[in-house]
Amino acid sequence: MKSQVLSLALASSAVGGVLATVSYDGAKAIRIPVGEDVVPVMKIIDQLQLPVWKGVGADGVPKANNNVDLVVPAEKAEEFGSMINGINIEVMHEDLGASIAEESSVADVSAEAVNLGTWFNAYHPYADHLQFLTTLQSMYPSNSEIVTSGTSVAGRAITGLHFYGAAKGKPAVVLHGTVHAREWISTMTVEYVIYNLLSNYTTNTEIKGFLDKYDFFVFPVVNPDGFVYTQTNDRLWRKNRQTAPSSNCIGRDVNRNWNYRWDGAGSSTNPCDETFKGSQPADSPENQGLSAFLNNIQATQGVQLYMDIHSYSQLFMTPYGYSCTARVSTANANLATGAARAIEAVYGTDYVAGPLCGTLYQVAGGSIDYAQDVTKAKYVFTIELRDTGNYGFVLPPAQIRPTVLETWQGFRYLFTNMVL
Repeated sequence: MKSQVLSLALASSAVGGVLATVSYDGAKAIRIPVGEDVVPVMKIIDQLQLPVWKGVGADGVPKANNNVDLVVPAEKAEEFGSMINGINIEVMHEDLGASIAEESSVADVSAEAVNLGTWFNAYHPYADHLQFLTTLQSMYPSNSEIVTSGTSVAGRAITGLHFYGAAKGKPAVVLHGTVHAREWISTMTVEYVIYNLLSNYTTNTEIKGFLDKYDFFVFPVVNPDGFVYTQTNDRLWRKNRQTAPSSNCIGRDVNRNWNYRWDGAGSSTNPCDETFKGSQPADSPENQGLSAFLNNIQATQGVQLYMDIHSYSQLFMTPYGYSCTARVSTANANLATGAARAIEAVYGTDYVAGPLCGTLYQVAGGSIDYAQDVTKAKYVFTIELRDTGNYGFVLPPAQIRPTVLETWQGFRYLFTNMVL
């Protein structure tokens, strides 16, 4: 969910209509501490046009007494070094290209070879994520079905799984990941929820209770075009792949495009920015399909829980994003705190709970505000998964399994403690 406006330094170029692959070889991911005076760090970012991962506000200005995580391309390393003036920086990735190569050695599987036992040991190509859903549905045909929430810009179906206990039609839990294409760990975390619930339904009394109480609608990848692009062209791509009027820049931030509190602080009017809100509210097909799906479920059976899964920062957040003074639901706040503590109890991974605007930054046109006030889902959250910046978006495969296991305990806390 991170990153603000500075994405041009490593942007893809189009030559003769063919999109070039972005190389991060020799680039460094750097953490810079920011004191009371934010101007020195702001000058570095602006002058070098460095892509920022984390640590700036809705206005693109670094937050005082915080850290800024950013990327320094190899060709700008010397100038960056001359500008830091003794600032005690931390190197997160010495060679971002090498880190991406290690992380992105995705495990290809054939249509017959999805191994659920080792699935959470590696990242996977988009086609295999679809096969994962198909495989699980075929294993549990009596209480699951493939569903879609519309199509992407390129016409890819936004595919999920609907699963349930003895009968369907109960209050719904709606979960989705990979709104922002580069957040691969969100895909794996959402898929673990599917796997754990379905595979343990007949053997685990608690999980049977969850499925007998709720219908689950789970979408691992709701930005499929962007996700595919991260695996073919630019590992750190964030937005969808939609063109913008009168601009050569590509993509809308689907999580600034919801038709509620749109076009406010925390979104951008510049199509080249990573938080570009779109030309109109809900003018991305991904958003149109997802919002229609969500509202239809609310009308037919009610949405008990809506969650939008992101990375990174280790935060468990409630509405609102559009305002830092809007009243937070006490029930949401209490559940968020409990879920954060449940996650921490597994491996000691620190999570902060609180409202989105005050905990992270201001967000206009965001999913959880829409789900809370328009759809009127009963409980609404967004989560930022591991880590807090050691690896950022390029989280090693070795951290997939611990991430999904600890996050499951947060979900488990919610499923146990929500009140119908």
